[in-house]
Amino acid sequence: MGRPATAAPSGLVAPPLSASLERGDPHRGGAAHRYSPAPLEGAAADVSLGDIGRDTLPANDGWAAADGGTTGGATADDAHVFTVRNRSELVRALDGGSATPKIIKIAGTIDANTDDDGDHLDCADYATDGYGTGKYLAAYDPRTWGSAKPSGPQEEARQASAAKQAERVELAVGSNTTIVGLGDSAVLKGAGLQLRDVHNVIVRNLELRDAYDCFPVWQPNTGGLGDWKTAYDNIWLRGATHVWIDHVTLSDKGHPDEREPTYFGRNHLRHDGLLDITNASDLVTVSWSRFADHDKAILIGNGDTATADRGKLRVTLHHNEFESVVQRAPRVRFGQVHLYNNRYVVPADAHDYRYSVGVSTESAIHAENNAFHTPGHIEVADLVKSWNGTALHQSGTLFNGYPVDLLAIHNAYNSGSERDLTADVGWTPTLHTKIDSAASADRAVARGAGAGRIP
Repeated sequence: MGRPATAAPSGLVAPPLSASLERGDPHRGGAAHRYSPAPLEGAAADVSLGDIGRDTLPANDGWAAADGGTTGGATADDAHVFTVRNRSELVRALDGGSATPKIIKIAGTIDANTDDDGDHLDCADYATDGYGTGKYLAAYDPRTWGSAKPSGPQEEARQASAAKQAERVELAVGSNTTIVGLGDSAVLKGAGLQLRDVHNVIVRNLELRDAYDCFPVWQPNTGGLGDWKTAYDNIWLRGATHVWIDHVTLSDKGHPDEREPTYFGRNHLRHDGLLDITNASDLVTVSWSRFADHDKAILIGNGDTATADRGKLRVTLHHNEFESVVQRAPRVRFGQVHLYNNRYVVPADAHDYRYSVGVSTESAIHAENNAFHTPGHIEVADLVKSWNGTALHQSGTLFNGYPVDLLAIHNAYNSGSERDLTADVGWTPTLHTKIDSAASADRAVARGAGAGRIP
């Protein structure tokens, strides 16, 4: 999980490093594939999981089961049940984020970085108005530009180029929608699903990978030394309510940030979050999913001053696996978050691991029976990080097979820079499935979390 200063990988890369095009790949959709709600034929139709498109969230399964539950597009009529095989078909099925009940079944791999003919687009195809990574670096080198926010021709060109990519990869999901993957190998690549001010959405059995930003912006004053900021999350909830995310796999697969070069002494990041839940989103359940090979996994609440989030951001995270995740698994502000029966795996070569559970302003995390696996250089005290947090409930935690008290150890070893946390988070979860021991859940999650593993 290191961040060496290497050349950018092939595929979606910065324009100065590659202008190659991938054309005519039959696995990317293309003109030969036409939009049809008809079922697939042949091997792709052999879906051992059955038809999960009309499944609804079971009763009591986390916060998304409150106040009437979450049904997604289960009531869709036959005219609004779609099987999609490429970006154009997916966009048409999404219908501009309409609230019409709909079920969208994804077959095979869909690449969001494609044109209307299904041909692959790379970063060079989006670059416009004279943008180039080399030009951008020369224009805003801190040694000559200083600490001012980037402005002028290259920043304007970056913004125009970024807008062209966003038009392709940001996909609006409307209310009363179910998106499911067919079989055990459905992939949505390069896309950022946007759930903005919507209600009643289900996403299941789908791998979402590599929401790759071609045009990161340099922010000179971030973190004291400056940093690169990227635009896309694999799934972003803003003002969304009643959302169930289940058996999905989210990662940077294909273009890990650790392989990106270092510019201005900072890793040239290409990915933001895997799942962000912000802007007063509420009543969300994330279950049996896998978050892997990424820096910032899950952000719940995006600002200490976002007081409109009070009473919102109620989220349940259960039976999920976090593997090779640097931080935010999750980081929470304001929300009442039930975190139970999750599995955390930090690889032996992880030298940039920061923390797993982030306790931030007015957060109320109720953590039960979670299991952590780490190499020897990571201690129990490293698992929790607090910024203005006041409380954390924890019980039943396993650390490399041994029971530990995360709260007591955090308070004993927090170095004095963070206040001690109390155990009183002000609420007790009542909406949940059976809570297993951490050891039992650990084994079950290792076998069953992620896309293609719905029993």
